[in-house]
Amino acid sequence: MSTIRIAAAAAHFGRDLEFDLARIAKLIDDARAAGAALLVLPDAALGGYLADLRHPDPETLPPALRPDDPLILRVAGLAAEMVVCVGYREDGGDRCYNAAVCVSGDGVLGRHRKVHLPAGETAAYAPGDRFDAFDTPVGRLGMLIDYDKTFPESARSLALDGAEVLACLSAWPTSITNRAPRMAQDRQARLFDLYDQARAAENQLVLASSNQTGALGGMRFLGQAKVVGPGGDILARTWSKAGLAVAEVDVAAEIDRARRVLRHLDERRPAAYREHPSPAAPRGAPS
Repeated sequence: MSTIRIAAAAAHFGRDLEFDLARIAKLIDDARAAGAALLVLPDAALGGYLADLRHPDPETLPPALRPDDPLILRVAGLAAEMVVCVGYREDGGDRCYNAAVCVSGDGVLGRHRKVHLPAGETAAYAPGDRFDAFDTPVGRLGMLIDYDKTFPESARSLALDGAEVLACLSAWPTSITNRAPRMAQDRQARLFDLYDQARAAENQLVLASSNQTGALGGMRFLGQAKVVGPGGDILARTWSKAGLAVAEVDVAAEIDRARRVLRHLDERRPAAYREHPSPAAPRGAPS
């Protein structure tokens, strides 16, 4: 499948799993009515995100679901002919992960465990250790979970694994340390858009970015769901409001057009890149 409609959701989710499932069902219905073949739901859509990113309370963490939890299977049933990506807290046995799963009516298509954890998340999650693309009825996909997209290597790894579409699931809040009077002036709001556009443009692929809205505990989420083309252009967006960003994209044609002259993946020079930072020079030493 080449020309498809892609939907990225901006919506609020909390600890009530049945409420979350009902909201997911509504978003799937809305995306289906809009003709979407792919729907990307936010990080932590099943169970909500942390209420405090600086000092998470172990007693109020999101519920942990096993990878084969019946709720995930219910999302797959709701997806039916569509491809749906959804985030949740995964019970991995001796540790938990901030995780995402991609499903359709046929079952699980792919999984991802968030690799890059901001400081507060380390009290609630263990990090994942890999980025893998996977085949779906709408093309080859890769998933990132919010802070993952801050690191160019994350999206690049998926692009090198053949991903044509990146699904970026987020629970991305406004700045915690430097509150702005208006969302448009918020530092994290600017970075959220910048990372979405940069990751798409530098890898010359399509990116669907979802995010939570509303507030949970001391966190206020940005929304700003969007679909971004291979040139970094925003094709559809929700701004800060809840809703769906829906864009019709001929994925193969758009990627081919973006890579017709400059093919970033082929023109890399890995031998010239540093894999690890150099040791810091002694203070006062010439640089």
